[in-house]
Amino acid sequence: MLPRIADSLSFLYLDKVRIVQDDTGVCAQIQTDENRTDTVYIPTAALTCLLLGPGVSITTRALSTLARHGTSVVCTGAGGVRTYAGILPDSLTTHWLEQQVTAWSDPHQRLATATRMYEMRFGDDTVPDGTTLAQLRGMEGQRMKALYKLLAQQHGIGRFRRNYHPDQWHQQDPVNLALSAANTCLYGIIHAALLALGCSPALGFVHTGKQHAFVYDIADLYKAETTLPVAFSLHQSTNPEKEARRKFREELRLIRLLPRVIRDIQSLLTPGAVTDDDRPERHDVQLVHLWDPKAGVLPAGVNYAPDGG
Repeated sequence: MLPRIADSLSFLYLDKVRIVQDDTGVCAQIQTDENRTDTVYIPTAALTCLLLGPGVSITTRALSTLARHGTSVVCTGAGGVRTYAGILPDSLTTHWLEQQVTAWSDPHQRLATATRMYEMRFGDDTVPDGTTLAQLRGMEGQRMKALYKLLAQQHGIGRFRRNYHPDQWHQQDPVNLALSAANTCLYGIIHAALLALGCSPALGFVHTGKQHAFVYDIADLYKAETTLPVAFSLHQSTNPEKEARRKFREELRLIRLLPRVIRDIQSLLTPGAVTDDDRPERHDVQLVHLWDPKAGVLPAGVNYAPDGG
């Protein structure tokens, strides 16, 4: 049986290597000089996401192995800052996708799920009963403004305003550059977790209209404690993008984010559901069932013809 997603490594970034499948496993071949090539084996069965940066070539045999092990493969820019394309793993169960579609397609359940997302951001703060979604959006806006102000004061920065203008990328201040770079790393981790669970990244509950709407929904749960502190700590950096990616990766090892992501997604889609500690997301046997409008799920591989038919 493959490792559970929550126990897997989060992601591995590679650039300027050739990835091949040999008799032992998937490995990265690194050309160190004209006459020497180093080989590093990739733990495919324990890896959630493989980020392929510039200068990477990969064989179809290696891609097939990664897909069988449920590893997302994402083509990115330098350092994983941009995401260009991704290969979805062959999910072994549609359980969580079905839960997501059920909650997303029903307006009442969708509203309830979006409300739970906002409530999770407030942590232990009390959200009054009957608070509307519009009121929650306003409360979240005030919370983020207060957080920006607090972090700016802690680091001796004047008034901070979040700006994201891709067409004016290099004209932004170091904090905004670092925050954009760190957020992109966070999106990659969330995206890989959703794909490994079998969820659709496009079916968001708060965000909508984008292929990564659900990615943005889940990532917003963790920005206040992950990417924001990193970005503000780099307000004097001369290379905030590179340092943000490096510092984010270092602190990610300490907070063990991936297990939390899995548990939170499951609890959001099915309140009171069994957590990942009790239910594995990957199975060594792929089961196929039949759907029935009255019975729900019926076993496959059974002849349902009436007797004597």
